[in-house]
Amino acid sequence: MTDKKTLRDIALVRWSVLVLISGLMLGMYWFYDFFSSIKPLMVDDLKMFTNTQYGQIISATTWANMFGVIILGGMFLDRFGIRKAVVVFGALVALGAIVTALGASNYLTTNDATKVTLMTIGRIIFGSGVEICCVVVSKTVVKWFKKHKLATAMAINVDFGRVGSAMAIGFSVDIAAGEPFRAAGFAAGLVVAGFVLFLFYLLLDMKLDKQVQESTEAGEDEKFKLRDLLDLVKNRSFLFIALLCVAFYSAVFPFMQYAPDLLVNKFGFTTELPDLTGVGFGGTVKAWLTNGSKVASLIPWGSIIFTPLFGYFIDKKGKAASVMILGSVLLIFAHLSLSVFDNVYLGYAGLFSLGIAFSLVPAAMWPSVARIVPERQLGTAYAAMFTIQNWGLGLFFWGIGLVLDLVNKDKLEAIGKGEAVYDYTIPILMLVGLGVVSIFLAFALKYYDKKQGFGLENPKK
Repeated sequence: MTDKKTLRDIALVRWSVLVLISGLMLGMYWFYDFFSSIKPLMVDDLKMFTNTQYGQIISATTWANMFGVIILGGMFLDRFGIRKAVVVFGALVALGAIVTALGASNYLTTNDATKVTLMTIGRIIFGSGVEICCVVVSKTVVKWFKKHKLATAMAINVDFGRVGSAMAIGFSVDIAAGEPFRAAGFAAGLVVAGFVLFLFYLLLDMKLDKQVQESTEAGEDEKFKLRDLLDLVKNRSFLFIALLCVAFYSAVFPFMQYAPDLLVNKFGFTTELPDLTGVGFGGTVKAWLTNGSKVASLIPWGSIIFTPLFGYFIDKKGKAASVMILGSVLLIFAHLSLSVFDNVYLGYAGLFSLGIAFSLVPAAMWPSVARIVPERQLGTAYAAMFTIQNWGLGLFFWGIGLVLDLVNKDKLEAIGKGEAVYDYTIPILMLVGLGVVSIFLAFALKYYDKKQGFGLENPKK
């Protein structure tokens, strides 16, 4: 039987699919990060909760995943396929977003303690589905692009998530306009919309599977077996890239949840964008560059620009492990600039460096997994990485808030009256340590990749 042309061999269809499935990424990442923009409003202005309680709500996203929900979901994905997985876990994501939004409102209760509980429950439900949905999207990208510029496609997919993060951090405080529910409701609406878009994609997924079964590709991929999980554990290159994933992302995602507040407290940035009516271009730029939420959003905005470029570079030149080493170095510089030093211009440089690192490492990491792991194991492989990543995220989401309260214990009352500021030095220095660990793991990955012959330093053939 001769090979038949399928939908994924048509460039327009292939790239249209990428846009369609990436809508879910945009919505989920927006919801993941929107709280960071309204933290000062909820903690300092409305006194809804403390820094520790804020860390609890944010870290709740990781709790279910710490105890194997992602692993089970990845195995479910590899066993039953994309369609069933996205229906089950996409529904959890949408439900969790809705519960969180209702918790932030006055519709169910006006008691702040009860609101904290509801928002925590909502984030737990959201977290039970979000990482699996990310795995589903990643495996879908591999399914359509494994022979067509995979690193570039994955980088663009990541960019949709970064757009969601950037806009959530930059604009949620404006959407809230003093009322947290507005920002939460908008974020939840985007999650639901992204889920609906992915359901539309499933029609194309069914068509492609039918074409593949009729071509010589039929029988190409074996079904996942439980023993494949043991194969992952024995694969040292996979272990090092998984550990690098947890160290690197634990130094980035938790920081982003606190970045607007850090800029306000450390460098004196504002929490509200001033009225720009009648203000010229120069005044508008100055107003944005002195607003905590707007400047913090530069981290994902920078990655939006550079991630596809780095993905294209890795497709053409390889050097994936080396790129991860460079990203880890930039991570250390960024957090040193934002913790030890008090120079605002060095702070801007640190944020820019973090944005570059946030582009380099994901652009190299995620397509590298597809080279290290057979496709039948990809769902479980990505799920295993997300599982240990969530242990790191949960620890630092909550830990930064806890340490922030501890090191500022003697002046919390003065901070509440606007007479003092939070000292973020020690909480951010913890993230410098993660950068050091990331460099070690990236070098170890490069070493074992050379021994095992996966060719991460070589262009994709």
